[in-house]
Amino acid sequence: MKAVVFDIGNVLVRWEPHRAFTPDLGSHDAAEAFMARTGFMARNLRADAGESFADLATEISDPDDRALFARYVGRYRDTVPEAIEGSWALMERLRGRGLQIHAITNWSAETWPHGVAVHPRLETAFGVTVISGHERVLKPDPRIFALLCERTGLDAADCLFIDDSPKNIAGARAFGMQAEHFTTAGALEAALAARGLL
Repeated sequence: MKAVVFDIGNVLVRWEPHRAFTPDLGSHDAAEAFMARTGFMARNLRADAGESFADLATEISDPDDRALFARYVGRYRDTVPEAIEGSWALMERLRGRGLQIHAITNWSAETWPHGVAVHPRLETAFGVTVISGHERVLKPDPRIFALLCERTGLDAADCLFIDDSPKNIAGARAFGMQAEHFTTAGALEAALAARGLL
């Protein structure tokens, strides 16, 4: 094992998109209902694949919902309120053991700069960072794992991939990487120790 490749959202940084909408709607439940009726998660994934939030907003028929959805990028900082410090600590321990640290993230090109503004470590923590919105390809498409390998010079088998999505974990394994499904920093620590990496 030469490298550990991290997902970022909900592995290193908490992502809580409802926080962009609660100031207007008044409650977490109302924000969740808005996200459901506007198909927010599916549209957000399209943004992660390279589409703009402004274009996605035009597809929403209700004018109030459309206007609120269009405010998302401007409020993005509110949706990534905190780092998951236990995961960052594990990452630094892995780095201290001589492992390369890289990242592959499904993240919009529009919102990435706002995330970095809140969490500046994202800009310097990784040897190579593959951002789906820049590449216009999403995990678990094998092309995104191939990009990481091309840019690092690593073989898939050299890499351990960590992600909170079972679908992305399955994609990484199908590509030839080893993988661990992230649930908590404590569980990840135990899994890394069992692999002899800590």
